[in-house]
Amino acid sequence: MELLAEVLPIVIDVLLIVLITVGIILIIKCIYIIDKAKAIILNVEDKINSFNSIFSIIKLINDKISFITERCVGVVDNLITKVFHRFEDASEEEFDDKGDKKRKEEYNE
Repeated sequence: MELLAEVLPIVIDVLLIVLITVGIILIIKCIYIIDKAKAIILNVEDKINSFNSIFSIIKLINDKISFITERCVGVVDNLITKVFHRFEDASEEEFDDKGDKKRKEEYNE
């Protein structure tokens, strides 16, 4: 019994030292893994930031195309409106007593 009382604390101390050593090694490996992950994340962030200029160029081109398209649609809309107003004006023309053409605006005066 005395032998067990002397040996048991020594075994527990050795196991505790092994446990602490393994814990320290695991913590050092975790720190190493975290540093690698941080380096990878910074690399990815740099690559993403390099795309910002490309995206700004694409946005600028998209805005210009949109502006040109709106202008073209406006011009076509104005041309179509003018054509239809000419047809309406021609249908609204009336003749006076002498057989001359008069518009409604002139006729109403």
